[in-house]
Amino acid sequence: MSKMNIAVFFGSRSCEHDVSIVSALQCIEATKAAGFNVTPVYISRDGLWYTGEPLENIETFREFNPMTKGITRVTLDVTANAGDLWAWPPQRAGLFAKVPAPLCHIDCVIPVFHGWHGEDGTIQGLLELAAIPYVGCGVLASAACMDKAVANTIMDAYHVPHCHWCSAVRAEAETQRSALLTRVENRLPYPIFVKPANAGSSVGITKAHNREELNTAIDTALREDDKVVFEEFIDGQEVECAAIGNPDNPQEVRTTRPGEILAGAEFYTYDDKYKNGISKTVIPAHLPDQKLDEVKTLAARAYLALGCAGLARCDFFVEHGTGRVLCNELNTLPGFTPISMYPKLMEHEGIPVPALMDRLIALALERTEKQHG
Repeated sequence: MSKMNIAVFFGSRSCEHDVSIVSALQCIEATKAAGFNVTPVYISRDGLWYTGEPLENIETFREFNPMTKGITRVTLDVTANAGDLWAWPPQRAGLFAKVPAPLCHIDCVIPVFHGWHGEDGTIQGLLELAAIPYVGCGVLASAACMDKAVANTIMDAYHVPHCHWCSAVRAEAETQRSALLTRVENRLPYPIFVKPANAGSSVGITKAHNREELNTAIDTALREDDKVVFEEFIDGQEVECAAIGNPDNPQEVRTTRPGEILAGAEFYTYDDKYKNGISKTVIPAHLPDQKLDEVKTLAARAYLALGCAGLARCDFFVEHGTGRVLCNELNTLPGFTPISMYPKLMEHEGIPVPALMDRLIALALERTEKQHG
């Protein structure tokens, strides 16, 4: 029996483009180790699609050149149940030329995007139209978890505990700024975290300590998105759980005990996560056993409430003094870099990354079979 061909999609026009590349190369290596054929599909910063063996080497991306030998520009046939990757532009066949054939058939996609244009439901919608199985959350859960205001609203509805918050759209922020500042101050005490509703890896986030900083923070957030979320500051430990499973079989959804990252800055920044290497991972988190299990249980509740499938990383605060466990957010395509928490948590549970990739692919195939037959 021939091996399944797994396409790893990565890159895209997201501000987290570079992190996606590092995560993807780890996933490619692990998926090969799990016994699959792997086709890398790189989406450049300008939105063009490429494949080829050189895309499995990090050096290719130091200064990406699409004319590099072995790299081919491609397009995906999104006709339902086709799943073929074609060279682009298509060859112009002469009267006696052979009919061109696809470069390969894709049995399943592992989308390894972070942030906009991939983690937000866009690529998931494309793959749903094409009826191609893919790892991870579906369109709605991906979009909902990407939008912090929507995710918070759903968590409120399902009684998943999280911090006090409010939000504003660009129109209010630009035309009624003074009234907005007053509304936020009446709702939340300082310091206040100000975030773009749709962004990842702490991009555009500010901790505001007074009205002047709050005003500036709104402008910072609006550079990333058209909606701003305001959240109360929680003095507590930041901990993270890994979740895996499909929502149609909730008894089989598995969450890990949490780990924690000891950040090098006042809060866990993009640079801490991916650039300066000064953060430290601790698994399990420094919490009593009872509290570790409480976080684990709430992670499963949040995962199912938001309709997640495949995998997600569930981030929580454990408040100092009160011990309250509060959900911060769910990340539907967590990092798979060498320092990323999700694969480390699963390895701590006895699931090495190749076995993890095998399980995620199986979950994707199961979900597609139930949806499309």
